[in-house]
Amino acid sequence: MNPSSCQLPISFSLDKLQNDLLVCEKNLWTPHFNTNRYEGNWTSVSLRSQSGLENDILSFPNKEYKNTPLLDDCSYFKEIMDWFQCEKEAVRLLRLGPQSEIKEHVDNDTSYEDGFFRIHVPIITNSEVYFYVDHKLVPMKMGECWYANFQLPHSVENKSKEPRIHLTLDCIRNEWSDLLFSKIGFDLNYVSKYEYSEEVKRQIIAELSRNPSETNTKIIAELQSQMNS
Repeated sequence: MNPSSCQLPISFSLDKLQNDLLVCEKNLWTPHFNTNRYEGNWTSVSLRSQSGLENDILSFPNKEYKNTPLLDDCSYFKEIMDWFQCEKEAVRLLRLGPQSEIKEHVDNDTSYEDGFFRIHVPIITNSEVYFYVDHKLVPMKMGECWYANFQLPHSVENKSKEPRIHLTLDCIRNEWSDLLFSKIGFDLNYVSKYEYSEEVKRQIIAELSRNPSETNTKIIAELQSQMNS
């Protein structure tokens, strides 16, 4: 089984990250759309979105994405994006406010095995931020670069007095990323057999229902049949 999270062998300049963050602080941070998922303050601003607007923070797989005007003013964020030699979907800054919590949930089709990988680069964080994936603490530090399988249950608690801000990149798996992940011990032929709890299945169905498609309808039907069997 591949790890639920891992640090990638690259780190980024904290000074440059925070300089670009200052540019983004001038923009309107948009509250996360799924208000049932969190308590406190969870906001985002987009560098790549479906509409090309900074306040469009939706992130769904297999959609068309384009750079927002804000990215033109963030040269280092663009440099980080270019380091990943693969197709990018949503690229966002995610801010979790002080004394705020993202409740445990799952994001469907967000594992490397599904052909997708989400990268987190912490820009502001501290030892009182607790990020859990598959009920394991992920010790992300500023400037580091992390992958996690967000198809597994995950949650975040910010018990500090300052915001936690991450740069996140949704990337599409390709030969370049296969080489990168194989170097850190991933089994590229592994097929996930993770068995979801009934509650997690309900969460997945609710998430898929927000983005109707023929594929999502089939997945929902399959999950519902498992729950009714």
